[in-house]
Amino acid sequence: MVIETAVQTFKNLVNGQWVDSVSGATFENTNPANATEIVGRFQASVEEDVNLAIESADRAFQTWRYTAPTKRAEILYKAADLLEAGLEQYAQELTREEGKTLASSRMEVKRSAQTLRYYASEGLNVAGETLPSDDPTTFVYTKKEPLGVITVITPWNFPLSIPVRKIAPALVSGNTVVFKPASDTPLIALRLVQALHDAGLPAGVLNFVTGSASRTGTPLVTHPAVKAVTFTGSTGAGEKINKSVRLSTRVQLELGGKNPLIVMADADVEQAAELAIKGGFELTGQACTGTSRVIVMDSVHDQFVNALIAKTQLLTVGSGLTKGIEVGPLANASQLKNVLDYVEIGKAEGAELVYGGEHLSEGEYAEGYYVRPAIFTNVLPNMRIAQEEIFGPVISIIRVTSFQEAMRIANDVEFGLSAAICTFDPNHIQHFINNIQAGVVKVNRTTTGNAYNAPFGGVKMSSTATYRESGRGALEFYTQIKSVYHGVKSID
Repeated sequence: MVIETAVQTFKNLVNGQWVDSVSGATFENTNPANATEIVGRFQASVEEDVNLAIESADRAFQTWRYTAPTKRAEILYKAADLLEAGLEQYAQELTREEGKTLASSRMEVKRSAQTLRYYASEGLNVAGETLPSDDPTTFVYTKKEPLGVITVITPWNFPLSIPVRKIAPALVSGNTVVFKPASDTPLIALRLVQALHDAGLPAGVLNFVTGSASRTGTPLVTHPAVKAVTFTGSTGAGEKINKSVRLSTRVQLELGGKNPLIVMADADVEQAAELAIKGGFELTGQACTGTSRVIVMDSVHDQFVNALIAKTQLLTVGSGLTKGIEVGPLANASQLKNVLDYVEIGKAEGAELVYGGEHLSEGEYAEGYYVRPAIFTNVLPNMRIAQEEIFGPVISIIRVTSFQEAMRIANDVEFGLSAAICTFDPNHIQHFINNIQAGVVKVNRTTTGNAYNAPFGGVKMSSTATYRESGRGALEFYTQIKSVYHGVKSID
């Protein structure tokens, strides 16, 4: 039975107005911890809604691009204050629709406010440079200008922090935005849009549409007014976007990962096990930087496995709104099926399931998408569970006998997002940093987590390498350089 007590219907934001979809239809957003609970109803947008949003953004760009940088920054600062003022409400709503623990949701709201303030400050430094000229009557310099309309398409696993790190640099550098969040987490995305709207964004500068990718995706990436598309999500969807955009449209894609943690013989084994759990299980494994492969030296393999199992047994699984819960539900029924399917694939391939992997469906788990974190040993590098992104709480342990073998296996996947090593040997550390094929490298740290002022992105099939998210360099994606040759009259 679906719980429909006081269910609110939320609208799109187009040209500064909260409006219904032209389709007249809505869809339901439910709680993954209890799928009978409806969090809200949202607009089932269609192509016409997207076109109206893009046209609104295109008109608004003609004014917003000339708005003083200090004014743009002021709006981001105010939006950050509004997020923090609503911290508890927004954290509760984030957990209700995504499933992560309340502590993780609070952290995401706080981090998002920090990111808004960071880009508010960095936006005041978007500038060109002066260049020496061989001609004394010519002054040569560059200026950075905004691109125009930016399409922002985001996933459900970090439904607030990922949109912020795309929208904030886009806005502060003078662009306008059309934002479509994942349909599993539209409410917290709407709260971000509300905060920016209430902070004083002019009509049309930020537009918000919800709905399925099948009905909104084409105009979001092919409309001639769209100058750039920034997308975080699955590799398959990213490849489709990359093939669909116009030749003149910039593309920023942050995609999948199959991230390794190498545990060397000199590692602190207890710490390594804790890092593996944090990276692989803390967010129910639903992070593109999550630890999915642990490559362990033979001499400490058994000790590490025993420590990992012992620590995993202590984890509590349940609703993220419940105090003390460390592993929440998976985000939706499709995610649950995918993880359970990979558990069966791993067993069929000959890997040994030494802990967990079962669907939790009794009692308090009956209406949610729960699975006990899974640990596989005797995993071979070419097995599917060691090659393919599972995006769930499944760790594959691969035994090796040398550092060279560990590095070869770590790099022998199509992804290259994040990688970590546990060791205190400076030679191994430096070789790892220099030779691991990953955009984010950690030493005695978990593969997850990224500073908002540091670049984020991967190599190989994990992302487009031209532009990075986060940090000062993220502003490069949203601006273009114009070279100016300014002739001056000789005074001779």
